[in-house]
Amino acid sequence: MAEALDPKAQALIRRFQDNLWLEYGLSDNTLAAYGSDLRLFANWLGETPLTAATDEHIKKYLQHRYTRRVSSRSSARLLSSLRKFYAYLLRERVVADDPTVTVEAPWTARALPASLSEDDVDKLLAAPSEDEERGQRDRAMLELLYATGLRVSELVNLQLTQINFRAGVLSVRGKGNKERLVPIGEEALSWLEKYIKESRFDTLRGRESSYVFLTARGEPMTRQAFWHIIKGHASRAGIRNHLSPHTLRHAFATHLLNHGADLRVVQLLLGHSDLSTTQIYTHIAQERLKSLHSRFHPRG
Repeated sequence: MAEALDPKAQALIRRFQDNLWLEYGLSDNTLAAYGSDLRLFANWLGETPLTAATDEHIKKYLQHRYTRRVSSRSSARLLSSLRKFYAYLLRERVVADDPTVTVEAPWTARALPASLSEDDVDKLLAAPSEDEERGQRDRAMLELLYATGLRVSELVNLQLTQINFRAGVLSVRGKGNKERLVPIGEEALSWLEKYIKESRFDTLRGRESSYVFLTARGEPMTRQAFWHIIKGHASRAGIRNHLSPHTLRHAFATHLLNHGADLRVVQLLLGHSDLSTTQIYTHIAQERLKSLHSRFHPRG
């Protein structure tokens, strides 16, 4: 069990989190992750204050995590938290030097996100029953997710006021409170209109809600419930690939690139602030091209 942190360290971490929220509008979960990383390091330091940590402390801590078989990805994230923390302390003149400057990040192999073939996507989208209220809702959610590349959190928190049916676009506020416009597409728009006019109206039974997607009780859909829905429909569709909550988002990006979309357009649609985050999808597209070449070329 971790020891209680020194009140000064706690206060410093809270000030840092408040600064992140004010500057970048980060979510509560992201702020909590930063806090967790810093508390782990502070606990390991023991009697050494966070403000007195050196590059040797950080290197030894990373080595300690390595011997405990903590993943390099997790340690790289922790180092990123420390870099932001000490850059903040340096700006605030709490410390005179940044101890993270000479520390190299642990090497991490960047994992390709789970995706689906276009045939598998078609099977998944067709899995919900159109004759049931839940089926209409599920089909609308799946169609919209694949058509727009929304994050699951953006999908379940979608409000009616964010949809412009006439223009066929969504106004989405994503990470960092940044707003973007995303075209919906005729097929997804059709299913969305059908759901809102029919099963959503019946689910509310005269009540009101600003949320687009609702549970059978008329409450806002949750990430957990939607993840359960995806797994259920994937099983019924006979899809055996590993799925993640963002599988359709990844498929959206990959299939756009496979069909010749510009990388920067995909970046804008996904709401990525950094192009390098989007570039991972080009690796998936390249893997598909290599697979097709190997399969069909006479000398593949």
